[in-house]
Amino acid sequence: MQVAYRGATLLDGTGAPARAGVTILVVEGTIARVAPDAQFTAADLDGVEVLDLGGRHVIPGLIDAHQHIATPPDRPLAEATLRRDFFGGVTATRDMADDLRQVADIARAALVGELAAPDIHYAALMAGPSFFADPRTWQVSQGATPGEVPWMQAITAETDLPLAVAMARGTYATAVKIYANLPGELVAAITAEAHRQGLAVWAHAAVFPATPGQVVAAGVDSVSHAHLLVHEAADRPLTTYQDKPPVDFARFAGADDAELGLLLAEMRRRGTVLDATASLWATLGREAADKESRARAAELDGLNAALTTQALRAGVSVCAGTDRDPDPTDPWPPLFDELDYFVDRCGLTPVEALRCASHGGALSLGAQERLGTVEPGKQADFVVLDEDPAHSLAALRSVVHVVKRGRRYDRAEFDAERRSASTAGTTLANGAPAV
Repeated sequence: MQVAYRGATLLDGTGAPARAGVTILVVEGTIARVAPDAQFTAADLDGVEVLDLGGRHVIPGLIDAHQHIATPPDRPLAEATLRRDFFGGVTATRDMADDLRQVADIARAALVGELAAPDIHYAALMAGPSFFADPRTWQVSQGATPGEVPWMQAITAETDLPLAVAMARGTYATAVKIYANLPGELVAAITAEAHRQGLAVWAHAAVFPATPGQVVAAGVDSVSHAHLLVHEAADRPLTTYQDKPPVDFARFAGADDAELGLLLAEMRRRGTVLDATASLWATLGREAADKESRARAAELDGLNAALTTQALRAGVSVCAGTDRDPDPTDPWPPLFDELDYFVDRCGLTPVEALRCASHGGALSLGAQERLGTVEPGKQADFVVLDEDPAHSLAALRSVVHVVKRGRRYDRAEFDAERRSASTAGTTLANGAPAV
């Protein structure tokens, strides 16, 4: 099937300025050609479905680089959340460790078009044995023992790492996620073996006792949570995830920190992507039930803003991840809040923020050769908007069409479904309660 999207104003995600009057030719799910409208002849369009966008705006599909859709497993909720995100322009997502028995099937359904949902790239988790007292590990291992399942493994110096990584690969995971309570030498060994077997490695920015510097030196592909970078400057050795050193928040509230600057320079040199989850603590602070929790969230929010901004200034590649699951009846993805945060708190322009969620997201997936920009040869994942996102990110709420793997979905159908369900006082077809 061939479709020509004509008359678009294209912001292609490469960093180039927007271009008006562009045609995007999609052939069998791939972008075959991107050129000015006038360069397409009648012969070029013979037998091609033509959709006149009439000056509407096109951006690459957005990527939420940090989600958890099955902690604990709840299939209707997961499908409702992903559907909401998808019709808001999110065409791919990173699931950062969950119950992969459920995630794998949802990923399959999204891939083959059974679900209108982002493509899901997911990780199998590895951590030190002492981490597995965490109740979340039991939520995602129901019916089995946490730390002893292929998607969530306890690792020690005696672990057969080739076998452990092979078991993770058997879940069809994209990556190994290194979470907590592992020393630097084990982080390096896991990373080397995962890469040898063709898996990416996604890690917390501090693994405890492994420091951020040791995690980056191990060669991981991305690190998560900007506020954890602060532990590179800890005033005592790191021990465990459950025993984090105190932070001198005032130290990082002003100018860029020199000690962290060295770490960020190494991340830039290596191409280590920062999954900042920058807006997370601001959201948690708004939801906090008591004054003490709100105060702590405010301190961590300030730290997130300062360190994400310093990373961006240092030239580190930053992706846009949310790490939160708001009510799926909210009509728009939480990713929009992360992008607003990049603009309002980190000084990015709307175009720069969008690039974090497209090209940056593709880097976080290791999929930059096929995702993240609207260019010939790339997978046909893009979003059609009524309004100009280069002027304001509010334009993201003007979605008209979402195209994933060349298949077009209309936002109007999603909105009509929501209105109909609300009027009837029922639930949506995917199990979400009506608004």
